[in-house]
Amino acid sequence: MALLLATILPSILIILFFVYSDKFKEPRGEIIKVFFYGILITIPAYFLNTYIGDFFYTSTRVSENLISSFLTAAPVEEGLKLSVLYYFVYKMKDFNEPMDGIVYGVTVSLGFATLENFYYVYLLADYFETTSMSLAILRSFSAVPAHAIFGVFMGYFFMKYAFIKKGDNLFFAFIVPFVLHGCYNLFAGSNFIISLALIMISWVIALRMFARLKKTQKKKRREYEKKI
Repeated sequence: MALLLATILPSILIILFFVYSDKFKEPRGEIIKVFFYGILITIPAYFLNTYIGDFFYTSTRVSENLISSFLTAAPVEEGLKLSVLYYFVYKMKDFNEPMDGIVYGVTVSLGFATLENFYYVYLLADYFETTSMSLAILRSFSAVPAHAIFGVFMGYFFMKYAFIKKGDNLFFAFIVPFVLHGCYNLFAGSNFIISLALIMISWVIALRMFARLKKTQKKKRREYEKKI
């Protein structure tokens, strides 16, 4: 039970923080649905990461670190998360206010991170020459907050795309988390301290953006804003 909690609780706590920080809280059913969308996209992510990785490993001379960071996991996983926001969340009637972008962005990202965490903690601990509990604790301070911050930035720019200005915001909703994810993976494979510093700095920036949105939201008397 302790290992199970260490595997899933960090994601749940971060989601709850954003859900309950929202003045106009999203329906519980919608949060759960988007969370499970995040879980479901781990399936195509696994096959795409495997196929693309095998291609680069066998057909090119690109370094392994570069393949595992910028050429497989980052574009595949962030692209799939964004597809959930674009094809499902955008059409939801409850996606009707800017803060919703961050709430749902974090939720889909941590749905993905939760199942990924099971894979690492329960199947790969021996590969990393550590115990499952140690790996779960380590990832609760690294990979899980990393996925959360990718979701914050994705949700922020997707919110701008939906409610403020189409323009390049959909592109930024992909490229910013992609670059962060790629850099995190790259440094995690070579200098873990730098990867943690990157996530900490990103959290500071993201929480400042979130605080500005909350300040604006407090002045509102009604939730609904028309999507453009």
